[in-house]
Amino acid sequence: MAAGRVAITALTALAPVSWGTTYYVTTEFLPPDRPLFTGLMRALPAGLLLLAFARVLPRGAWWWRAGVLGALNIGAFFPLLFLAAYRLPGGLAAVVGSVGPLFVVGLSALLLSQRPTARALVTGAVAAFGVGLVVLKAVGALDALGVFAALASTASMSTGTVLAKKWGRPEGAGPSALAGWQLTVGGLLIAPVAFLAEGAPPALDARAAVGYLYLALAGTAVAYWLWFRGIGRLTATQVTFLIPLSPLTAAVVGWAALGESLTPVQLVGMALALGATVAGQLLPGGGGGIVRTFSSAERNGRKDSMDATGPALRR
Repeated sequence: MAAGRVAITALTALAPVSWGTTYYVTTEFLPPDRPLFTGLMRALPAGLLLLAFARVLPRGAWWWRAGVLGALNIGAFFPLLFLAAYRLPGGLAAVVGSVGPLFVVGLSALLLSQRPTARALVTGAVAAFGVGLVVLKAVGALDALGVFAALASTASMSTGTVLAKKWGRPEGAGPSALAGWQLTVGGLLIAPVAFLAEGAPPALDARAAVGYLYLALAGTAVAYWLWFRGIGRLTATQVTFLIPLSPLTAAVVGWAALGESLTPVQLVGMALALGATVAGQLLPGGGGGIVRTFSSAERNGRKDSMDATGPALRR
């Protein structure tokens, strides 16, 4: 990879790394059993902060596009993710989330006319398998609602990522504005659900206030700014191949801060997932090598296809 793309990838990777600290912050700093309120406190303050910084509102079709992306990436994703985490044991929700690159490969074929390569599919499967070795434990009967929520949350964010790639960005709007629009919409969608399901906000002590401040600023405002910035400069699939860094970070933080042990099997899983994450950035095809765009010759049934990157996204 060129030095510039290495830097962009590294900065984008900070987003899932920061998300991987959420479990530690939630269990050690925040009041228990308030997942929707936590989602609200992550999304809405961060969105309003970014809007104040960007000072740009949507125009024309971007009013409904921002609404769709905000619902997919935040408003639906957060509640479904929390529901899955509460109902599925042994890190199964994280394993389902790690198949996001495979979802994006399929959605890119449908929405971006990009053909998935066998190498991309194998790399995605290895990433999910590696994450499974790290976080998955023996489980009994699976909760059907929890499995559905995990799959739906992964599909929701994957769809939002591909649509963000398809739509690009409006003139004059940078990553701060795009992230601010979506976080604000998502927070506004979560708010009534949180109050109906969980009641009035809990009383917060200083420790909880620090935890929510960290999640809103580092774990959401900065992280989603980096994430949407990365979507603008990498392919949708390359970005989602960074997602396995989140459960891997959670495992490392648990080992370092909570004294949790890491078994040899988990270490092997980490190596596989990290290797797949790197491979996801190195697949051939120039700037966006995970997939090949269908050429007009291929659409006409001819064999002389050409490799191409996905359509450039203007961010």
